[in-house]
Amino acid sequence: MTTWASGPLLGFDTETTGVNSTSDRVVTAALVMRDAAGTRQRTWLIDPGVEIPAGAAAIHGITTEKARAEGLAPAPALDEIAGMLVQALRNGIPVVAFNAGFDLQILDSELARHHLPTLPQRLGGPVRPVIDPLVIDRAVDRYRKGKRTLGHLCQVYGITGSGLHTAEVDVVATLDVLRAIVSRHSAKLAHLDLHGLHDYQVAAHRAWAESFREWLVSKGRTDGPGSEWPY
Repeated sequence: MTTWASGPLLGFDTETTGVNSTSDRVVTAALVMRDAAGTRQRTWLIDPGVEIPAGAAAIHGITTEKARAEGLAPAPALDEIAGMLVQALRNGIPVVAFNAGFDLQILDSELARHHLPTLPQRLGGPVRPVIDPLVIDRAVDRYRKGKRTLGHLCQVYGITGSGLHTAEVDVVATLDVLRAIVSRHSAKLAHLDLHGLHDYQVAAHRAWAESFREWLVSKGRTDGPGSEWPY
């Protein structure tokens, strides 16, 4: 297995008010550090300052009432999360996130909303290295049929979990899926260092997005994913 796969790795996930990374809000977040010493996690419950739609609450279990009663103020919580991510990246520790573009973009949107520096502003450059098991799985097993949600990838790679849909549970599952992908597809990944892996994902996402947009056009649709990764 590659050296970077053994850690340290900083897993990241959010649960939110919806799926729009520009206008929706972070409700919970989790950071999970995995290294030779084991796994350590930190979680945040945030009062987003807006109503949490019933559909979102049904997924992650956080209602508007719970967030208002128990949640942290957004600005200091978001600032702390961003600070921990930036510290890890500056130390060469990759951030691991499933569908990383969404979580990183919604965090940056929230930071800007609260007049706080975004991740690129804090880093003075691009957010890297990032590892996204979704992007890697699409690249190393391109023609496998079926969905590629985190739950489906857990099934594909034999990862069992609690079944709960919380940020911290999803982060642990994401880290487990990453390890399983690297183990199964080591021949395609073993030669890459962290920055090579980041660039590999940039190219892989672009190729996937372009192919998917072509398919959508063939169906008469003009929408589709952007080519940039992680965001």
